[in-house]
Amino acid sequence: MGLKEEFEEHAAKAKTLPQTTTNENLLILYGLFKQATIGPVNTSRPGMFSMKERAKWDAWKAVEGKSKDEAMSDYITKIKQLLEEAAASA
Repeated sequence: MGLKEEFEEHAAKAKTLPQTTTNENLLILYGLFKQATIGPVNTSRPGMFSMKERAKWDAWKAVEGKSKDEAMSDYITKIKQLLEEAAASA
């Protein structure tokens, strides 16, 4: 299985993460997903009253230096880690 196929498979698994997944982890996943699918940030930073959108933009900006393949690999690793933690605490 290629990296792209594995990435898509784990993107689907991300929808099964428990509700208890922290916002911090969700933002990491968001940033890696955007970097893997779109590449570097291509929008301006949202205003300070759009806190949720601003946090998402910041998470994406934080991984801007990664290649798409590197972001896909990190995303897969993070999903696996979160699913293992969820299984261990269940």
